[in-house]
Amino acid sequence: MEYVERAEKHEWSKATRNVIVRLALVVILVFLTAGLSHAQGCIVARSTSLGTGPESEGGYLAAKHWQLTIDYRHQYSFRHFIGDVEQVQRQQMENFVENRINLENFQLTYQATDRWSFDINIPVLEASRRSHNSYYTTYSQGIGDILLSIDRWMWNPQKNPPHNIQLGVGMQMPTGRDDVQNDVITAPGATPANVTLDYSIQPGSGGWGILVGVQAFQNLGKQAQFYFNTSYIATPQDTNGVLRSATAASQPLTEYNSISDQYLIEMGVAMPITPVKGLTFTFGPRDEGVPAHDLFGQSFGFRRPGMSISLEPGLVYMRGRNILSASVGRAVFRDRIRSVPDKLLGTHGDAAFADYVWLASLTRRF
Repeated sequence: MEYVERAEKHEWSKATRNVIVRLALVVILVFLTAGLSHAQGCIVARSTSLGTGPESEGGYLAAKHWQLTIDYRHQYSFRHFIGDVEQVQRQQMENFVENRINLENFQLTYQATDRWSFDINIPVLEASRRSHNSYYTTYSQGIGDILLSIDRWMWNPQKNPPHNIQLGVGMQMPTGRDDVQNDVITAPGATPANVTLDYSIQPGSGGWGILVGVQAFQNLGKQAQFYFNTSYIATPQDTNGVLRSATAASQPLTEYNSISDQYLIEMGVAMPITPVKGLTFTFGPRDEGVPAHDLFGQSFGFRRPGMSISLEPGLVYMRGRNILSASVGRAVFRDRIRSVPDKLLGTHGDAAFADYVWLASLTRRF
């Protein structure tokens, strides 16, 4: 145990330095782009965010006004990776795992003043998972972990129409179930068995989280606009106490599911399509994933840490008080990194990734 604690402390310190360097680069990037010359924005591996700035989204939300946004995300994950190497033999052997995720997110925003706003995000998940050569499929649906946040524009919106930065903090509440089970028949004629679903399709994580977010924009000339959004959910707890399966109890490091941090980084350029009033084209990279080491607390338990970088073209259409947006992210890099138990046990698990992430949202201001 002393060896495990020393190893964990060493790896955590190394991971902390990497996170600090990464955040420092993000801050530098934001302030360099803010100094150029006309803007805004979550989360995690299940984020539905497509952020541009208020100029292309109908201007800043006025004080004492509300905004309701309904987001939708779909992805089909089936390509297995160990590190950044695709395990093509899984398709050839027809034993690859298929995850289908449908995530709806309802976000209500109240703009209390020109600078301060309050948000509540309620996710609703519908998902399925099966091994391609398996006799059965598992399903889940339900409300996920609700997010509450408070945001502030750093500069007065009335005096800074060409650029601004919004900082947000909040908390994630464990409102979603993390122990959903299905009764399945594993083979023809077999007696139904009760199985705990894989954590990748559980509606909730089982833990509290601390949300930190940055949203920024910078107008480039009279039409183009640079946008940047990033968010990180830190989860201080270690595991959620949900036993993965009866056989998982044989390995203490991974018998329970880990409560893991999650992050999202996206940036790009938005340009109006002048022949169509209110229509804007967006394009940029999107990086989302789960780190191997949490910012706070230990990082034991079972998790599949990794990252997926996509190129994401999209469209935003504004008419009156309504804003409709849609985008599709095409993965260009996927990496299933080693978890803390992987490193201690000398293993390297795999994970299934999607080729595409489909996003859409409808916003109504009132």
